[in-house]
Amino acid sequence: MTCVYNFTLPGLEGGSIDLGTYRGKPILLVNTASLCGFTPQYEGLQALWTQFNKAGLVIVGIPSDDFGHQEPGSAHEIATFCQRNYGVTFPMAARCHVKGGEAIPLFKWLDSQLGILARPRWNFFKYLTNRQGMPATWFSSLTPPTAWRVRHAVEQVLQAD
Repeated sequence: MTCVYNFTLPGLEGGSIDLGTYRGKPILLVNTASLCGFTPQYEGLQALWTQFNKAGLVIVGIPSDDFGHQEPGSAHEIATFCQRNYGVTFPMAARCHVKGGEAIPLFKWLDSQLGILARPRWNFFKYLTNRQGMPATWFSSLTPPTAWRVRHAVEQVLQAD
């Protein structure tokens, strides 16, 4: 059975992010962009990472230039921007396509699991998986990572077996 742990992403600063290394941990996947009105959500993502990482939550940022050409920079520029402006320490993938025919396999799988309503329609869509590596829920760009709904969902998957 396919689950989130079967996917590997190219790393922003080289190498790769093998999601299988996080087996048994919930993962919050977020398609990100540096020049978006939702970009300040990096701050909330970092706060979630700081608060829940020791409890097992993994956050992976996946930069994408698919919406409004809002992630045009090089890998180095993206990494520098995230670290300098938001102190991002959670794993970041290299820039990837997250929609349409060019979408990376991870996002094609999320689409097959969650359906048309969960397809990213802009930057900062969030996908939370459970400890079995299956999608638990998703949030649109309009729901900040600091929202009660997000925090509650994270707490629920962390408490579940």
